[in-house]
Amino acid sequence: MAMLNFERKYRVRGGTLIGGDLFDFWVGPFYVGFFGVTTIFFSLLGTLLIVYGASIGPTWSIWQITINPPDLKYGLGLAPLKEGGLWQLITICAIGAFGSWALRQAEISRKLGMGYHVPVAFSVAIFAYVALVVIRPVLLGAWGHGFPYGIFSHLDWVSNVGYQYLHFHYNPAHMLAVTFFFTTTFALSLHGSLVLSAANPPGGQQVKTAEHENTYFRDLIGWSIGTLGIHRLGLFLALSAGFWSAVCIIISGPFWTRGWPEWWGWWLNLPIWR
Repeated sequence: MAMLNFERKYRVRGGTLIGGDLFDFWVGPFYVGFFGVTTIFFSLLGTLLIVYGASIGPTWSIWQITINPPDLKYGLGLAPLKEGGLWQLITICAIGAFGSWALRQAEISRKLGMGYHVPVAFSVAIFAYVALVVIRPVLLGAWGHGFPYGIFSHLDWVSNVGYQYLHFHYNPAHMLAVTFFFTTTFALSLHGSLVLSAANPPGGQQVKTAEHENTYFRDLIGWSIGTLGIHRLGLFLALSAGFWSAVCIIISGPFWTRGWPEWWGWWLNLPIWR
């Protein structure tokens, strides 16, 4: 669809969740709306707070800058600005920006008369982030269990949490998440390569249609999921990967405190081995 035709369809009044006509405006080709304004506000404020945190830190190295959560002694209370309070404010800004962006996506969906697949999908990514910085710390009783905002410090946090449970790859929810991540890549690489093969035939041949694509997989594996089906499958696989990655960290600590290899003791105790 040509961009001008698309914009005529897109630039319709209404569909706003808050603010009505007051915030029903665009900047160039981009719809803003009330939640676009709040996204910009939280994003700028959070970025400035990160820069401020870097300015009071010991280094300007992009690899070593870190904004750490409060010490465990502060529990779920507010911490002094330079002792974790900055991390708390940045977290609020991040959640505000992510949530605002999802609601802006919902408004765009309402304008176009389409389903809420995009904001719902983005909400799963938001859930994964909130699981790390809100849900798990609250269940463990201290904001200090959240991850630091930095590059090396974040990687160190991931490594340390993994070693706390001896071997994090034995976490069953982690296994599901990794499986879904790899399956998403595999399924969509099959889809992408099929489309490219059909749309870019050798010289002198016509561009192939969806029926040719379906025929290819019917001949290869005996069944084709179809054009719409592969996108639904890709969405399911990708959202499952994000969902189970959040679950795997939520259950580590609040609901399971020993090494994850121990969890699999039930398998060895099944009566079929006796």
